[in-house]
Amino acid sequence: MTESVTDPASTKEEAHPGRRRVLSVLCVTEITSWGILYYAFPVLSPAISADTGWSTTSIVAAFSLSQLVAALIGIPVGRMLDRHGPRWVMTLGSVVAAPALVLVAVSQNLTMFYFGWVIAGTAMGAVLYPPAFAALTRWWGADRVRALMILTLAAGLASTVFAPLTALLSNQSDWRRTYLVLALLLFVVTVPGHLLGLRGRWPDVSAPHHGAMHRSDVVRSRPFIMLTASLSLTAFVAFAGVFNLVPLLLEHGADSAVAATALGLGGLGQVLGRIGYLPLQRFTGVRGRTVGIIAAAAVTTFFLGVATSTVGLIALAVGAGLARGVLTLIQATAITDRWGPSEYGHLNGVVSAPVIVTMAFAPWVGALLASWTGSYSGAYIVLGVLAIIAAAMSAASVPVAS
Repeated sequence: MTESVTDPASTKEEAHPGRRRVLSVLCVTEITSWGILYYAFPVLSPAISADTGWSTTSIVAAFSLSQLVAALIGIPVGRMLDRHGPRWVMTLGSVVAAPALVLVAVSQNLTMFYFGWVIAGTAMGAVLYPPAFAALTRWWGADRVRALMILTLAAGLASTVFAPLTALLSNQSDWRRTYLVLALLLFVVTVPGHLLGLRGRWPDVSAPHHGAMHRSDVVRSRPFIMLTASLSLTAFVAFAGVFNLVPLLLEHGADSAVAATALGLGGLGQVLGRIGYLPLQRFTGVRGRTVGIIAAAAVTTFFLGVATSTVGLIALAVGAGLARGVLTLIQATAITDRWGPSEYGHLNGVVSAPVIVTMAFAPWVGALLASWTGSYSGAYIVLGVLAIIAAAMSAASVPVAS
């Protein structure tokens, strides 16, 4: 029995020309893309509602729709990445992203606003994590885990950089001008970044490893189904947990400043978790670390529903952040660890689609759980139980070598 797949690049170190340039460029473009396309929205949504009179629910629904579009577009994007590489896919995504935000900014009715976010979702599917992960997985070969860790550490700064920048721009003008400025910045940084920074030969890893399955067989296999289900359920738990953390602390008597600090410390925990992935990867097998990290997310989430002291809740929030940080890299390496890198783009796109969908609905469903259970503590207990189920499913996500 084996718990991982060793790709050809791992047996012989291949220094692909320009791979450091690729990593540097992606660090900059991912910070910018995540910061503007994703994290600017929660900062601007109250101003959008106040200015237009549109309900918060309808505005958030438009953004959630963009996440669903990104999930769907990720599958054909993955196929294109496998065949042609990331340069033109990510460049075109950046070209589309800027006018999409312009359309959002000038929208005079909800129909136009929704249409703008549908186009933005198409761009997100071509420029956010999945295509960037595919680029580093192929170009960095055996060193991909180190490259992925560096990228996710850098991209983790997206909210740190762009949330305050967005708030500053909005305070000095309005949400429409803010989106116009951000659209221009997105275009100036990411279009030339992807066009010039992702040039170079797309490495050929098409030769299958011994016993390799065709991608259609992989997608229908029990391990792939269990991997997709467990990662999707875990993503739901993680994102519902993040969005409900501030209300949970307020429910237990903490003030808003303390609650916001706890949320920020959870983000710090994510960064620390990503730093710790390299030693974890060296000393654990695929099954062990997948089950272990999802179980850690389950335990911290469950006890967030049990704890009552503010100090205890903050400590658990940091622990949950650590688990979330590692989970990002668990997902980024899941395909290559099990089936090799040759069809990473397509397979990762299929896995990522339901993960993104559950992330889109997690805040809303998490709030419904709090209403259903009568408290945010009750919602966290339910979320913890769901994560335990996800950990159990992940144990069956590793194929057995024939």
